[in-house]
Amino acid sequence: MSASKPVRRITIADIARMYEEGERFATITAYDFPTARIVDEAGIPLILVGDSLGMVMLGYDTTVRVNIDEMLHHTRAVARGAKRALVVGDMPFLTYGVSTEESVEHAGRFLSEAYAQAVKIEGGVRSAKTMEAIVGSGIPVMGHIGLTPQGVNQLGGHRVQGKTRDSARKLIADALAVQEAGAFAVVLELVPAELAQAITERLSIPTVGIGSGPHTSAEIQVVTDVVGLTQGFVPRHARQFWAVGEALSRAVHAYRDAVTTGDFPAEAESSSMEASVLEEVLGRSELDRAESPMSIPLDRDL
Repeated sequence: MSASKPVRRITIADIARMYEEGERFATITAYDFPTARIVDEAGIPLILVGDSLGMVMLGYDTTVRVNIDEMLHHTRAVARGAKRALVVGDMPFLTYGVSTEESVEHAGRFLSEAYAQAVKIEGGVRSAKTMEAIVGSGIPVMGHIGLTPQGVNQLGGHRVQGKTRDSARKLIADALAVQEAGAFAVVLELVPAELAQAITERLSIPTVGIGSGPHTSAEIQVVTDVVGLTQGFVPRHARQFWAVGEALSRAVHAYRDAVTTGDFPAEAESSSMEASVLEEVLGRSELDRAESPMSIPLDRDL
């Protein structure tokens, strides 16, 4: 019997080919091993380990609280679960743009320590030199413009970007700067659909939309929004495709009730031992009797 053919990891060259052939594709976030396996087996070509994990998985009130060790930890888990998809690690707040040397070093850790194949960096013009340096070191970069969560304090909250003439022109300039810096793709978050289409038409790299309409090269969503696990606020641009959260809640309630009523565990979930062995353990055999010359003392008799 011949050995099974090893699964080949998708590369940025494959993403470029899909883009050139006009194939619109879905991407999604993942933050742990089991989710990454499911996403990978579903045929998703690119998985982002987003710093959104700070809010949806770790309970922080903002993404800026996520540190690099947390990002590396979760990226490693996703990389172990995804055998085919391109894994992109999100560089957290202040791990890039402070100095070129530190930016390259931190980006390198995502590849050398967390087994990612690329990193994502927020910012257009302001981050272009950093992106160029990281790409120049041999690390693929995905850009991110529009609503950039790490810069939300400067953007006045989570709101659509590029609705005025000046802000729209700035986003076009940001997109071109990301492309010129050598990024293989760029995320457009909360950009008007018309502007996102115009940016997509002007670039020669894929645009990955989130809350930016149907005319981008690809789409990305937060996995907890897609499967109904997000608690609290769900953004308008998200769509729940399955109520996993409700199913999980029902399962936990059913488990609780089964334990409290004595229905679980039952015989099917239990193991057994020979009665004669139990007799020996409990000191009920012939050798355990005190009058026997060959008696075996129990702990209580020592």
